[in-house]
Amino acid sequence: EKGVLVKLQGKKAGNLLTRRTWTDYEFAWEWKLGPKGNNGVKYMVIEKRGAIGHEYQMIDDNHHKKPLGKTGTFYVVLPRDMEKAPLKEPGQWNHSVIKVQGQHVEHWLNGKKILQYELGSERVLAAVAKSKFKRFEGFGKKVTGHILLTDHNDRCEFRNLKIRELK
Repeated sequence: EKGVLVKLQGKKAGNLLTRRTWTDYEFAWEWKLGPKGNNGVKYMVIEKRGAIGHEYQMIDDNHHKKPLGKTGTFYVVLPRDMEKAPLKEPGQWNHSVIKVQGQHVEHWLNGKKILQYELGSERVLAAVAKSKFKRFEGFGKKVTGHILLTDHNDRCEFRNLKIRELK
């Protein structure tokens, strides 16, 4: 709709997956959700796991209070580094960035770094072992994979999606 990719409320559209895979990159996008909305961007998605990957959570924090499920978290694995993230109210545009370079990963929200972690670190692997992802071999370690826009039931809008390979 007018240059904006829109996932309609209640319409099953399916996940959107990049054609190629990425190793070291910066992925930036703008997004907005409605009240009580929930969506996410997954990265390091590999075929043998299906639609499973590290997820940058996008959610209405006013209605979803779990620390491992707030906007900008590594969904159900690591909380964001700040309790109060610079998240805009539902219906307003947010700008997010995922940066993966070497073993280092960063999540950004509206110009603020809200999470950073090291792939394969004791911190990450211990958190994965406590999560629903523990059954996926190598989850939490560096892999070359796809980026995926998830298809949750809620309306979600995306624009200005940009990816830059880092060397």
